[in-house]
Amino acid sequence: MFTFLYYVVILCAVVIFLILSFLAWLLVPIDRSRRLVHSMSRGISMVFFRTPPMWRTVVEGLDNIDLSQRYVVVLNHRSFVDIPMLYWTPMNFRWVSKKYIQRFPLIGQYMWLHGDILIPDGNPRRAAEKIMTKGKMWLDERGVNVAIFPEGTRSKTGEIGRFKATAFNLAKEAGVGVLPVVLDGSDVIGKGGKLPWRHTFRVRVLAPVSAADVAAREPKEVMEEVRERMVEEKSRINE
Repeated sequence: MFTFLYYVVILCAVVIFLILSFLAWLLVPIDRSRRLVHSMSRGISMVFFRTPPMWRTVVEGLDNIDLSQRYVVVLNHRSFVDIPMLYWTPMNFRWVSKKYIQRFPLIGQYMWLHGDILIPDGNPRRAAEKIMTKGKMWLDERGVNVAIFPEGTRSKTGEIGRFKATAFNLAKEAGVGVLPVVLDGSDVIGKGGKLPWRHTFRVRVLAPVSAADVAAREPKEVMEEVRERMVEEKSRINE
């Protein structure tokens, strides 16, 4: 019964916030960073986490975020729930996501309104080109952060997989820093969509690699360092 009632509440909230997001999108000519649309996405994310009274979210490391700076934000990826978890941070950001996600009802409309970077499936070269082009537009012209799952796909075990270099190439080309974020607890949805009464989510923001440091080093070197730090932090959380 809990799971059923939760999904009913979330569906109603998603529809309401989608309407509000569309109204906010009408202001894009004067809100080029889509900050207002982003705030609608943050609103529905907070409904997702705060509706169950026994769910708790622990957010750490927010002092590592300098809101005057722009970042390529890199996160580990376990489930769809990773996406709303990042909205616990105060940053305005655009997601990099596979284009087929846009075909899902409601989710696709949110992504279009939000202005997320949707990359083609099955063509890594074209995907990398689009990330570089659109990513630099948001970072350079709009002053907005870009969020990427550098593993490229969800982890089936919860362990952080191998990274792809695209996110780190983007940071170097755009002249911005890399901000690692480690997520835990996003595997909350069980078989058949069942949800637990009690659950803890964790969002831990690590110290960024500065823009100057990114510029001075090879992207793969930065990538390896960031992955190592994220793996170590995930192990600490699990312990």
